[in-house]
Amino acid sequence: MTTPLLPTIDQPADLRRLDRKQLKSLADELRAYLLDSVSRTGGHLSSNLGTVELTIALHAVFNTPEDRLVWDVGHQTYPHKILTGRRERMATLRQYHGLSGFPKRCESEYDTFGVGHSSTSISAALGMALAAKLKGEERRTVAIIGDGAMSAGQAFEALNNAGVTDANLLVILNDNEMSISPPVGALNKYLVRLLSGRTYNAARRGAEKVLGVAPPLLELARRAEEHMKGMLNPGTLFEEFGFTYFGPIDGHDLDALIPTLENLKSLTGPIFLHVVTRKGQGYKLAEADPVLYHGVSKFDTENGIQGGKGGGKPTYTSIFGTWLCDMAASDERLVGITPAMREGSGLVKFAEQYPQRYFDVGIAEQHAVTFAAGLACEGLKPVVAIYSTFLQRAYDQLVHDVALQNLDVTFAIDRGGLVGADGATHHGAFDLSFLACIPNMVVMAPADEAECRAMLTTAYQYPGPAAVRYPRGSGLGVAPGGDLATLPLGKGEIRRQGRDIALLAFGSLVGPALAAAEELDATVANMRFIKPLDADLVEQLARSHARLVVLEENATIGGAGSEVARVLEERGLNVPLTRLGLPDRFIDHGDQSQLLAEIGLDAQGIVAALKGA
Repeated sequence: MTTPLLPTIDQPADLRRLDRKQLKSLADELRAYLLDSVSRTGGHLSSNLGTVELTIALHAVFNTPEDRLVWDVGHQTYPHKILTGRRERMATLRQYHGLSGFPKRCESEYDTFGVGHSSTSISAALGMALAAKLKGEERRTVAIIGDGAMSAGQAFEALNNAGVTDANLLVILNDNEMSISPPVGALNKYLVRLLSGRTYNAARRGAEKVLGVAPPLLELARRAEEHMKGMLNPGTLFEEFGFTYFGPIDGHDLDALIPTLENLKSLTGPIFLHVVTRKGQGYKLAEADPVLYHGVSKFDTENGIQGGKGGGKPTYTSIFGTWLCDMAASDERLVGITPAMREGSGLVKFAEQYPQRYFDVGIAEQHAVTFAAGLACEGLKPVVAIYSTFLQRAYDQLVHDVALQNLDVTFAIDRGGLVGADGATHHGAFDLSFLACIPNMVVMAPADEAECRAMLTTAYQYPGPAAVRYPRGSGLGVAPGGDLATLPLGKGEIRRQGRDIALLAFGSLVGPALAAAEELDATVANMRFIKPLDADLVEQLARSHARLVVLEENATIGGAGSEVARVLEERGLNVPLTRLGLPDRFIDHGDQSQLLAEIGLDAQGIVAALKGA
């Protein structure tokens, strides 16, 4: 379709000059442009299609960037990016040196807070709102949070704090009945009950008309409304937190959104607006399957995403999913836990086969880990499937509730190392460092798919906390068998015998190490275990080689290289040690292979670093 209006919008001030009819046309154009653009680059789709009208209304009513918009997670901010001067850069979305897939403070003054993980918006927006008061500045602050993100503890911590302040804070709940996976939990059921309270809402709309023509009746109407709410829809949860609640309203109706936001803009104190949207709005395939169209690769918009074709290598995620079902069949004590990442973590098949032993706890990583600890206390064997970057959110629970009590919990840690297009917020850059320093932990990293299955079994059979950390995508293509064999605890192996230089490779860097070793004629050790480290193998290599080189797709500070250095020191081995890993900076988004090449962790980079040494 043609888009006569969209090219004229280079900043929000441009759309504020449009009338209501033109804004509706702009919404149609923006949705069409968004669908076409994301189908060419890949990215998050269904969530963005659902926030087109809401984004237009926010920028039409509020004086951005002076007024602050704080988006939660950031999956839904492509319309925001397009309307704030980045339309021409959408072709570079999530690509190397291109536009970020999330709000990023250094990218635009309209991105007021950098996000990527969920449930931070209310906390950040409250800070901004109170800062404005302290500085004597007149501006509005708006947090936009989804119903999935609202299930996390931090969101309620922020509500609890904000409700007793005088902050001019507007929280908008974008209720689309979805996070990434389908919604779970009591909060979702509560929101459904709110949506079904049509009698109360119809009465409220009548009261709003009265208030519009008879301001002197304000106090009487307010009291009557409170009485009516007590009879038909007892005080909402959000009002109990100290917010003035409005809604629910249709998030795709600009005639409802814009007047409501204009009215709320003049109110003071904590305000809560409940907006109902639909993921995938305007694209029937995404409406029908918003999970499939949550995060997409390039696809044809006419035919949609074509699945089940091609014979690519199985991913580490799928290896885990198959292993989990096989292990569950052999041990009825096994239970699987995910914090709202059923599809991403490979738990779909397990959830179908073992629904009574499958627990999706919602976006609640802290709860997921302590919940697993409680299950372990009663003799069950929980397996927590979690992304590396999200495990960071449950670090205290990992230390205090699991490791300190030496409980039998298995952690299947997906997306270890660089993940690609999602960038710095999602890279699993620190897990080897923050896991290895915890007493009682066993930490493993597989070199290939077959070893991943064996390590998962090893972790599961170990009678304490154990973690298997594997990367996004596929490995060396070594197909696993169907058995449930284990590996010797804390023992590595020599994969290639060379001379002078020994490459001690961990996990995903065994492949590049083997390729580099051909040119260097180096020995390659697949170390397998970060903790307990194979200290005898380290000593053997140190005594027979002129230089040791540690390779890890993890921060060099505190990582596997630090463990190797500790062993050398403890055993009095004076051999030169080179540590190659992730540099001490946050790495941007881009293709995984591009990023590894940039930081010198591909085969060519390893060779270049060692020839220089």
